[in-house]
Amino acid sequence: MQEPVKTRRYTSEVRAEQAARTRRKVLAAARELFGSKGFPRTTVAEIAREAGVSLDTVYASVGRKPDLLLAVIDMTLGSAEEPVAAEQRGYVRAIRAARTAEQKIEAYAEGLRDVMPATAPLLSALQEGALSDPGCARVRSQLEDRRAANMRLFAAELRATGRLRQDLTDDEVADIVWTTNSVEYYSLLRSRGWTAERYADHLRDLWTRVLLS
Repeated sequence: MQEPVKTRRYTSEVRAEQAARTRRKVLAAARELFGSKGFPRTTVAEIAREAGVSLDTVYASVGRKPDLLLAVIDMTLGSAEEPVAAEQRGYVRAIRAARTAEQKIEAYAEGLRDVMPATAPLLSALQEGALSDPGCARVRSQLEDRRAANMRLFAAELRATGRLRQDLTDDEVADIVWTTNSVEYYSLLRSRGWTAERYADHLRDLWTRVLLS
């Protein structure tokens, strides 16, 4: 009586792994095409061809084009093959583990140094797509709201160290960080020849001078 149960469990596990592999192929194809061609010029059919799957499989495994882009952004931010929630990303864990405000700022700046070069083209594609695609505009608004909430969490992390300036509210701190870690700010500096390393050094210096007492 037990053998059929084991067989069904094994079959279910195999199917789940196959589905996960397919999803990773779709996400890898989407990341490549969104980064190289932009959002409007990339079609879901192209993503399907690049991944070697059907169009229906793309929709079933991840979703429509705006959902694909959001998933790719989250996997790139998490340096993983799957979307990673903010609290599970390596640099976020490093921020929370750091004991001093300076160390928290250092961890965040280093994290942005590592993820922004790959994330910036995707965020730019999202901005471009939002101009003409309502679904993409929805995803962009959702992502910006999420970023703002995460910046308030970072402000609270700094506040807990006792080193944050008393004349700044957490919302003001969050707005300063939200602005300077944006793709717009990063892209402007890149257009002037700044490297990702110099960008991170700048954020470290700026946030330390402006935010800490």
